[in-house]
Amino acid sequence: QCVTPRALGIEAWPEIPRGIEWKVGVSRAFGWPSETPADIGENWQRILGRVRTYRDIDPALLGRVEELIDFVTA
Repeated sequence: QCVTPRALGIEAWPEIPRGIEWKVGVSRAFGWPSETPADIGENWQRILGRVRTYRDIDPALLGRVEELIDFVTA
């Protein structure tokens, strides 16, 4: 969910019930194949391919990444 819904052209990420693996549930909610690891990999490549700028990433994640970079480069 680090990719903003806006980057995918959706209002919000789908709610996935407990007990369903998140990536499988998201794939099914989008109507994408989800039977094999290759299906899931292709779906995530599709999602990540929609990221064009830092604005397409959740700001909370960016903050944590910046903290990590500061920590390992200090």
